[in-house]
Amino acid sequence: MARPVGDPQAADGDAGFDRVAGFLTRLTRLLLRTSGEGSELIAREVTAAGRALGAEVSVLLVMDTATLTVTAPDGRARTVIVHAAPEVARLDRIAAVKPLVADVVAGRAGPAEADARLARIEAAPAPYPWWLKLVGIVLFSLGFAPLMQPTWYELGTTAVLATLAAVLAVASDRVPRLARVLPLVASLAVSVVTLGLFAGDPAHGGPVLLMLPALFFFVPGDYLSAAAAELGAGLITTGAVRLVYAAFLLVQLCVGVLLGAYATGTSTTALFDTAATTDLPRWLLFASWTVFTVGTLLAFAIPRRFFWPLLALVYLTVAVQSAATKLIGETGGTFVAAVVLAAVATLASRGPERAPRLLLVLPGFFTLTVGSLGMRGLTTLAGGHVVDGFSDLLELVLVVTAIAVGLVLGATLVPERKGGPEPGP
Repeated sequence: MARPVGDPQAADGDAGFDRVAGFLTRLTRLLLRTSGEGSELIAREVTAAGRALGAEVSVLLVMDTATLTVTAPDGRARTVIVHAAPEVARLDRIAAVKPLVADVVAGRAGPAEADARLARIEAAPAPYPWWLKLVGIVLFSLGFAPLMQPTWYELGTTAVLATLAAVLAVASDRVPRLARVLPLVASLAVSVVTLGLFAGDPAHGGPVLLMLPALFFFVPGDYLSAAAAELGAGLITTGAVRLVYAAFLLVQLCVGVLLGAYATGTSTTALFDTAATTDLPRWLLFASWTVFTVGTLLAFAIPRRFFWPLLALVYLTVAVQSAATKLIGETGGTFVAAVVLAAVATLASRGPERAPRLLLVLPGFFTLTVGSLGMRGLTTLAGGHVVDGFSDLLELVLVVTAIAVGLVLGATLVPERKGGPEPGP
């Protein structure tokens, strides 16, 4: 029997339903905004939280939009369209949301408390000041540089070029207009400086290899891998849209490099990626992954309590990939490393106070270097080196597929833990 308008019970029910629907909408928006590494967990976490709060929830996802329908036990329903641009700049929020969702699912937090805690998460400042983010981007690039060319010259040029790129990245946080074209502006600036100052001697390696470490923060290798993993997990629309977006970012970076060549009067045929002779000691190559992990922590606002698990996963991924590559080749080695990374990250993420799986997998995405292959292929191809360019692009397709299938298989091999929304595929 319907209650008359003005009935206190009806008013209380409406207010409670509004609070639950409002909380789930804000939760969906925050999860969508931080879903640069994939959106497969959004529907699961929002649905689990809604059910714990007495509502049935359905979520229809694409990469940057979610249609959320919340239904109360008495049949009342509300449909909301949530829009947010996915990114990975504030992973501290993902880390804070995980225990909140766990408390809601376990019945330890009602709608009012959950809504208040979510508001605090959204309002909290970044865990590190802007200058530490700048330092983090530089360390992130320096840690990756030896993978491109293990030379002292590569490290020296990366220190200069990465500082330039980091300044632009930090400035874009305060200038939204710059953020819209940041990959293009960063690649143009790095290209001009590289071709004008550092690429005069072929003995130091190709210009593309000198540029890549400084641009690694902008290269969408993680987006490519996440898109392919979503396709492998059956999230066709989301994965396809993310794949197109990642390809667009790669082309934007390539266009910036080409514009830099035109601005400096450099022939595009100079855009080759031949590596220089190694002159770095082995211990420095090993230590570079620690520098890389510190940079990842600072650049992506990851709470420092997760440093050791991230460091262990980085070294595990690198070790497995190196060993497996010697046995079965690069594509096979990448596949095995992705399987191990996904399985271990899924196990390590169990428990509300542990790092989310998405956060644990992130550094492994980067160590598998899929994005750099795409940029190398496009710039080399644009420089007229057709065979080398297509070879890099073919390797990109193979490695992206290997990473995606490996991540899905690794998560599948680990039995799902009952009683919580994590882990996902």
